[in-house]
Amino acid sequence: MTNRLPVLFILITVMIDAMGIGLIMPVMPELIQEVSGGTLARAALWGGVLTTSFALMQFLFSPALGRLSDAYGRRPVLLVSLVVMAADYLVMALAGSIWLLLAGRIVGGITAATHATAMAYMADISSSRDKAANFGLIGAGFGVGFVLGPMLGGLLAEYGTRAPFYAAAALALANAVFGYSILKETVTAATRRPFRRAGANPFSAFRALTHMGPVSPILGVIFLYHLANVVYPAIWAYFTTARFGWSPGLIGVSLAVYGVSMAVIQGGLIRPAIRFLGEARTALLGLGIEVVALLLVAFVPDGRVVMALIPISALGAIGLPALQGILSRIAPDDAQGELQGVLSSIGSVAMIVGPLMMTQVFALFTGTGAPFHLPGAPFVLAAALMTVGMALFAAYRHRLRHYA
Repeated sequence: MTNRLPVLFILITVMIDAMGIGLIMPVMPELIQEVSGGTLARAALWGGVLTTSFALMQFLFSPALGRLSDAYGRRPVLLVSLVVMAADYLVMALAGSIWLLLAGRIVGGITAATHATAMAYMADISSSRDKAANFGLIGAGFGVGFVLGPMLGGLLAEYGTRAPFYAAAALALANAVFGYSILKETVTAATRRPFRRAGANPFSAFRALTHMGPVSPILGVIFLYHLANVVYPAIWAYFTTARFGWSPGLIGVSLAVYGVSMAVIQGGLIRPAIRFLGEARTALLGLGIEVVALLLVAFVPDGRVVMALIPISALGAIGLPALQGILSRIAPDDAQGELQGVLSSIGSVAMIVGPLMMTQVFALFTGTGAPFHLPGAPFVLAAALMTVGMALFAAYRHRLRHYA
């Protein structure tokens, strides 16, 4: 039972990461209007600034925090990050100006080490053959949080715009106390790696990783995977409204179905898929399913069919943990934190670039001057990006025979 408690803590940590985002989403438009005194349109612009600032800080600082966890241990980085996260949500709950909200998002992005360091901790405690499957458990935890967050946020919004922030702060602090009581350090004297500022920025960290075997092409595949999947959070609500006339409630149901499907698939199917296919074939299968699902969503004319396709689309999520497992096997034990920091930065870059790209394509093909009306055009672009990633992985697969 003792060995399971740290795993439970890690899963709760990533679940809170996902829940924290969803908890505050329902109240952000009203809260921004409340503190800025502007219109809904202006609130949307500020919402974009807050999201971009968080992603940008996460991109810039994730490798540094990963290196800190390699040097000083996963335990202190995780616990301090959770405490700062709780304080950050508390500041945002009390914020009386848009600038304090912005400061809160910047600090939150800088200290967003919980996910990357949780991945590194899971890599530390996993055997070589179990890494990908355990990364799938982390994906399942994120999926559960993705479902619970908006639901709880919507309920708590009935008690005011600040209530979800207090709840998020309480969750983060409670998990920090839980972690303090049960979490053991996994970085040992043999795997401890001295912290060097020169390797703490995302660019030098990326260069360092490229010397660890065939890492570069897999990092490229993961970037294309994240960039393609940005289409869902960036476009889904607009696409389903324009294409099928879905109400906000139905859009929420569809997101919940996706989150539950992700949790079931990543929690239950990763291990058997890798056992029967191996990590490389599992990655290829997941990427292929993603391509097909994206094209079906783009062109299927019936909203009921698209709703039924959501679990199939989520099935493609078996590919990412397999790719992460291969990378974790390539990287040495003393560089797991740095690796996860770089992966977090790659995801952040996708979140910075992807929404701008996908929304521009959506506007181009749905606006009055559109060459032809195609609300699903962003999903076609996403399928093309995923296809490039799949081809890149297939081309370099022969170099991975010693790792997958």
